[in-house]
Amino acid sequence: MAGLARLFAIALCAGLAGAIVASAVQMARLWPLILQAETYEAAAAQAPHAPGTPRAPEAPGAHDHGTAGPAEESWSPADGPERIGYTIAFNLIAALAFALLLNGAMSLRHGDGVPSLGDGVAWGLAGFATFSLAPAFGLPPELPGMHAASLGARQLWWLATAAATASGLGLAAFGRGTMLRVLGLALIAAPHVVGAPRGHRLGNVPGEIAAEFAAASLVAALLLWLTLGAVSVLARRWLAASRAA
Repeated sequence: MAGLARLFAIALCAGLAGAIVASAVQMARLWPLILQAETYEAAAAQAPHAPGTPRAPEAPGAHDHGTAGPAEESWSPADGPERIGYTIAFNLIAALAFALLLNGAMSLRHGDGVPSLGDGVAWGLAGFATFSLAPAFGLPPELPGMHAASLGARQLWWLATAAATASGLGLAAFGRGTMLRVLGLALIAAPHVVGAPRGHRLGNVPGEIAAEFAAASLVAALLLWLTLGAVSVLARRWLAASRAA
């Protein structure tokens, strides 16, 4: 029980620090791009369709809103403090969950010992590769107005990619023997050989804005994971020093 409390305390410290870093980067770089993309999305929705011009094919389920009427829209937080609050709350929950996963893996590898700061950075890079970089090769971060494949297909591919990447990195880094390491590399490559699900039509957002958003999102994720790894090690050192004292 004490071990679980210690693990949660470390993850809480790391998750709080990571959420602050991620939210700061999002406020500076991502939110302006999201607001800009929403203007393109609104303009495209209000633009009249020219008679005789063929429409682009709709993505499956694009107008499937359950029992909602055609004029109804899905709920979204209002601009301003409400949206900021929901975003920060989501960042905190996600960062805490990732910190728990990261520290669970670190505990399995290092036990009750205190890994070095370099180890923490390496674990952070592994988390970034697993949950952000590898999935982004097939499903780059998307802005409003970008028409993607169905949510279920994207979620399934993302989960499979994260699981394959985590397993592959574990085998490549800690596997004994060449065959296990080759198997690890094959697992990392497998989801990309299969390919990610794709949307059926182009979006309304200019390509340069979409590219800037994807790059900034990956930078925010990288800083989040590096913060999680580094703060986790520092928190472990502080707790170890407290117990020794």
